[in-house]
Parts: sequence; structure tokens; C-alpha cells
Amino acid sequence: MTDLATLLEVGGPVAALGGGAAYARARHPGVYWSTVGLPVSTVRLLSSYGSVMEACGLTVAPSRLRVLAVKATTRREVRPVPPRRGIIRPTTTGLRVRLRLAPGQEPADVAASAERLRHAWAVHAVYVTTIKPGVVELRLVGFDVLRRVRMPRKLRPDILRVPVALREDATPFVRDYRTVPHQLTLGATLSGKSMYLRHLVAGLARQPVALVGIDCKRGVELAPFAPRLSALATDPEQAAELLPVLIKEMEDRYDLIKARQGIAPSTPDEEITSDIWGLPEHERPAPVVLFVDEVAELFLVATKKDEERRDEMVTQLIRIAQLGRAAGIYLEVCGQRFGAELGKGATMLRAQLTGRVCHRVNDEASAKMALGDIAPEAVSAACAIAPERPGLAVAGDTSGGWSRIRTPYLSLGDAAETCRESAHLVPDLPALKPFRPEVPVRPPVEAPSPVVRPRPVTD
Repeated sequence: MTDLATLLEVGGPVAALGGGAAYARARHPGVYWSTVGLPVSTVRLLSSYGSVMEACGLTVAPSRLRVLAVKATTRREVRPVPPRRGIIRPTTTGLRVRLRLAPGQEPADVAASAERLRHAWAVHAVYVTTIKPGVVELRLVGFDVLRRVRMPRKLRPDILRVPVALREDATPFVRDYRTVPHQLTLGATLSGKSMYLRHLVAGLARQPVALVGIDCKRGVELAPFAPRLSALATDPEQAAELLPVLIKEMEDRYDLIKARQGIAPSTPDEEITSDIWGLPEHERPAPVVLFVDEVAELFLVATKKDEERRDEMVTQLIRIAQLGRAAGIYLEVCGQRFGAELGKGATMLRAQLTGRVCHRVNDEASAKMALGDIAPEAVSAACAIAPERPGLAVAGDTSGGWSRIRTPYLSLGDAAETCRESAHLVPDLPALKPFRPEVPVRPPVEAPSPVVRPRPVTD
């Protein structure tokens, strides 16, 4: 009986701790990492750093001075020298440590061994970033951060910068229109493309930016955001009327910039500009972001008259993509497929879209349309996205870099409520007023009648 009581006293808490750790690892990986994974991984890294680096081929022969010093002071064997390790900095998702490369090494050597380091230190992933010549940073991710996305809380807000997703290395993916003015977003049905667009609209709604939409699905995607939209076209006919107005707005802004360039010779050099961001704040027009959902609907034609309208709209979109950045007009093109088979001008328009985001697609050709001309190795990663992980995508740009990202869940009601609360931020653009969508009036909520009717007080 005494042995049984002892077993219950000792084994009960151990079993409870083990079960709690297993539950936290499966359901709350962030909690598990902070309590169990972080100290275990830190001890494992500190205890095996030298041997792991030597096994991965990241050590070099010691210098002659080091050899003489070791032989003069100790009788130990002179071992190869690994990169000098900096302070280990824990994070909520992993660890960060900087390495000073040994003479003769390059960052590519460490990046090539990232998979070996991941298995040696038993973490989810290892990413290598170059900080400066001779210094790299290892970012160890303790768990799959894309399984249940949680955006970092501390993000610096700025005009035309919207954090819309989380990268696989636990850093936020920020859609920066000042850096990447135009972007193409592709994805099949139920791939998460609409969720990505929803985050963009909700993020820009809080900023003094004009939002213009072309939604050829009769407005089912963008109509809920009508209180915050400056203009909305729900079919190709309306889009054909809206695009010339945007072209005229762009030309007027160029005239404003040229007028500013023709100022007096005594004006300081910093006041001479080639885009709207160099204008004084009181003269600067509001930036415009044009969302084009289901872009293929603008290319599809049935008659000769539709073909002429299509060619005109495509030409106008190409002009906006080529000249719109300096005028503060940015383009966000979304669709399921966007290739040369759509018709004349499709390839030229795609070439002007610097940023690329590819969600799950139905065939490899669609992934090549989005990523094949900028990051060919990312095509296979886009084709490997599983249907049960909506919101997962591959983001790349013309620099050749790419990464996996995933958008957190945002309900349509919450995004629409954000647009209603920020309706007062709609800029005053007279040219777009005829295209301003009608905002339905919400019926007033009646207070529930009391269960017991009050009786009047009488003398």
C-alpha cells in the first residue's frame, strides 16, 4: 500500500506535467515553446555548438598564433575554429543568434547547412540573414508559425504600409506600396485570395488614402467596403468609364508636379521633386490604390465592340502601371489566372507588376504566370500548397527573393465594420464622386421592451 501511495505521489504529477506539455505542444505551441522548448533548445545549442559546426563543415583551420598559444598553455588538441557566436536572444517564436564568420567563409556556406542545423538543434526551421560583411544572423523558429497565424503586436504604422500576413520565419509580411507600387495576386477558388484582399482594404481604410475598386463579380467582394471606397465599378462597362477618369487624375497630378518644378531658382534643392511625395503636405493629393478583382473579366470579350473596349481598358491599365507611381496611384491586380492567352496586353501589364503573391493554384502553368519570370524555384513551392491550408501563399518580387506567407483570418463583418468606422477618412476627389458607391442605411436597432411594464407613480 505504501509503494502504491508513493507511486501516485510521484507518478501523478509527472504524468500531469507530461500530459500538459503534450497538450500545449499540440494546441498552444507558443506556450509550449516559451515554457519548455526555449530552455531545452538553448541548452542544446550551447552544449553542442562546436561539434555541430564541425560536423556541418563550418569550421576552419586555426591561425598559427592560436596554435602556438594552445600548445604553450595547454596540452589539448588543436581543433578547427567555428564561427564566433554572439549572444543568444530569445523570442516568442524561436531564437536569434549572430555569427561572425571565420576567414574564408561566406554566408552561402551557412545557408547551405541550415537544414542540418535544424535537425541538430531539433527546431522547426533555421533561416540565415546577412547583417553586414562577415556577420550573419541565425533565426531559429521553434514551431510552425503558419499553422495558426498570430501577427506581431508591435508594428510601426506608416502611410501605405499594411502588415497583411506572417512569413514562415515569424516576421511580418508588409505590403509597402511606396517600395513595391504595383502587385499581382493569383489564387484559385477558396485559396485565401479574398482574405488577403480583405486585409489590404481593412489596413488601408485607417489611412488617408483613396480606395478605388473594380469588381467584375457584381461587387460581391468589394461592395461590403462601400463606406470607405471613393469609387466602385461592378462590371466591365462601368470599369470602362472609371479608368479614363483615373488617367485624367494622373495627368492632372503630373501637371501639379511640373508646376512645382518650374519654381524660382532660389528654391532649395530639397523642394524640387519628381513625384507627389516631394510636394508640400498641404499641396500633396491623396494617394489612390486601385483594386482590380477578377482581372480576367476585363479581358474576356464576346463581340467586336467588346474587343475594342477591352483593348482600351488594358491600355489604360498599362499606363497606370507605368506612370502611376509618381502620381501616387497604385495598382493591386487579383485573379485566378493571368497569362498571355487572355489577349493582347496581358503580358505587358503583368511585366509592370513588381510584387507577386501566388496562393494555391489549379495547375503549374498558373504558378509560372505569377512567379516563373522572377523566381523560378518558387513555382514548385506554390504548387505544393495544400487545399486544407487556405491563406498560405508564396510571395516574391523582381529581386528574385521569395518566402511562404499566410494571412490570418479576418471575417467579412469585421472588415466591413472597419470601413464603416473610417468612412470619414474618404479623401475629397471631385473627379471620382460620380462613381462613389451607394452606402445602404443600417436600420436602427430597437431597444428590447421590458418584461414588466412600469407603473406610473400616483399620489
